[in-house]
Amino acid sequence: MTAPPTRPAAPRTPGAGLRSRLVPRTLRGRLSLVALTTAALLMVILTVVFNTVVRHHLRRQADDELRTRAAAVATTVDTGGPRVRVLETVNDHLLDAKVWVYADRRLLEQPPSAGALTQVAEGLARQGGRHCVTASGHGSSPVRLCAEPVPGAQQPASIVTALDLSPYQSSADTLLLGSLALDAVMLACTYALTRLAVGRALRPVGMMTDQATQWSAVASEERFGSADRPAELARLGASLDALLDRIRAVLRHERQLTGELSHELRTPLSRIVAELDWYRSRPRTAAETRAVHETIAEAAESMRTICDTLLNSAREDATTAAPGTSPVLPTLRRLAAQADPPDHVTVTVDASGVREGTDGRLEAGVQDALLERIVSPLLANALRYAESSVTLRADRDGGGVRISVTDDGPGVPPAFAGQLFQPGRRADPDDGHGGAGLGLPLARRLARSAGGEVSHDPELTPGACFVVRLPSG
Repeated sequence: MTAPPTRPAAPRTPGAGLRSRLVPRTLRGRLSLVALTTAALLMVILTVVFNTVVRHHLRRQADDELRTRAAAVATTVDTGGPRVRVLETVNDHLLDAKVWVYADRRLLEQPPSAGALTQVAEGLARQGGRHCVTASGHGSSPVRLCAEPVPGAQQPASIVTALDLSPYQSSADTLLLGSLALDAVMLACTYALTRLAVGRALRPVGMMTDQATQWSAVASEERFGSADRPAELARLGASLDALLDRIRAVLRHERQLTGELSHELRTPLSRIVAELDWYRSRPRTAAETRAVHETIAEAAESMRTICDTLLNSAREDATTAAPGTSPVLPTLRRLAAQADPPDHVTVTVDASGVREGTDGRLEAGVQDALLERIVSPLLANALRYAESSVTLRADRDGGGVRISVTDDGPGVPPAFAGQLFQPGRRADPDDGHGGAGLGLPLARRLARSAGGEVSHDPELTPGACFVVRLPSG
């Protein structure tokens, strides 16, 4: 058999591998690289600006030196006669220092070995006025030339002076090298200090990471908190604490749903087990077999309804009422008929609060299955503790429906009244009655999901009375 064709690998972007290798993987390294890059750009700009200003300043100094020399040479030029002439004075050595004297564009004096600079000086003299230019001298060294008119001359005359810029160029190059060396030192210090500062700033983040690794979101009560932390890390700690609280709430609700399912499914499972044990104890007739099958099917359907109701309730928001309506009295009568009370206990439905013939008009604003799941735990609790009777009563309560489940048992101990609706709490776990302490919390949670409430009426003595209030349908 031929192997299936392999899928060609996606082409990699050129330079992506190099980029991934050059970019640091840690936040500390990336921040340090950003700081180093920013500092390098800033220092390059400052270095260019500084050296440009320095070179401009050195050129102005050279121009001032040339004009000073031109003014000194101008004292040796006689412009009062019919012809411009250069006098012999003690300043004759100035003429040997690259000085050109022109009278109306006519060269009077020039330095020895001037070479090509004489042409540059002649060009400046022809322009007239004060002008400066940079040219190449011997050995390609830069030379600065400036033309200066002779002040107070009756006949036009100008003096051109030249100055070797090598010393100035050397000073500028030295400053440039010094600036580059200083930039390198500053960049190294910036990178080291940035890594140190970022490392110290991120140290709390590392500690928070280690703490989160050691903690258990379910069992641990530890939290990051916001004390003694920078503002940004304080906000991060508060957000993580809120996230941990939400995780604990979700896990707690999951355990609560599991417990409620276990509690609610126990009764139909017990019926199925009891029916199967009774059926296997001896041969049964066809009618008895059908009755067993019907009972098991009814219990299985009840289990399915319980699962659907609890799961739908868990999916819905706690403030959103379950849609639908259900007749109250027929539901209560069906629950009373399906109940399996002890032999000495009777279950009755009291409809005296509703006018005769209007049973169907007393409707609760919840689904029929949800109404059963709300009342069933209360009925099961009442049957567990009743001495002789349990009463289900329904009537109107303003704009809603009021359902009370009353028994003549020992009642709720006053000291335990505040813990009635806490999951898993029982007044006396060793009283010989079954139950896991989840029925009452389940009934209240389901009622609140539909916009209602379940409460205990402490005024009834002896016995216990639990009241369900639901919106009207």
